[in-house]
Amino acid sequence: MAEIEIYDIIKILHILAIISWLAGLLYLPRIFVYHCRVKYGTESDLLFQEMERKLLRYIMNPAMIASFIFGFYLAIQIGFEGSIWLHLKIALVLALAGYHGFLAMCRKKFTSNKNQYSHKFFRIINEVPTVLMIGIVILVTLKPF
Repeated sequence: MAEIEIYDIIKILHILAIISWLAGLLYLPRIFVYHCRVKYGTESDLLFQEMERKLLRYIMNPAMIASFIFGFYLAIQIGFEGSIWLHLKIALVLALAGYHGFLAMCRKKFTSNKNQYSHKFFRIINEVPTVLMIGIVILVTLKPF
């Protein structure tokens, strides 16, 4: 059996962090879908607010940070030069981070009763991370450029 190298361990940690982050990016808008339907200040509203806060603070934020740290290590190891696929992957990951920021902003709007989006809006934007994930997986697997 081949000896496990630090690169392999970091790659495993990177994949686990990405899975955790994407799970949150897919789940939080689903919570928003149902949160839109409850009245501000009710017990249900407060429960949704707590769920959203904990999902962001304890799962999504740490997973995103870990994804970036481990991903940066891996990118340094393989080198940035001549890796157009890697540059495109990083662009898609930055788009995921922007989406993450947008969801965090939406969460804050729910806490102050300023949400302006409908449950249909959150159902539609829930597809954003899936589309970005497909692009990332294709780039990483095929390395077409």
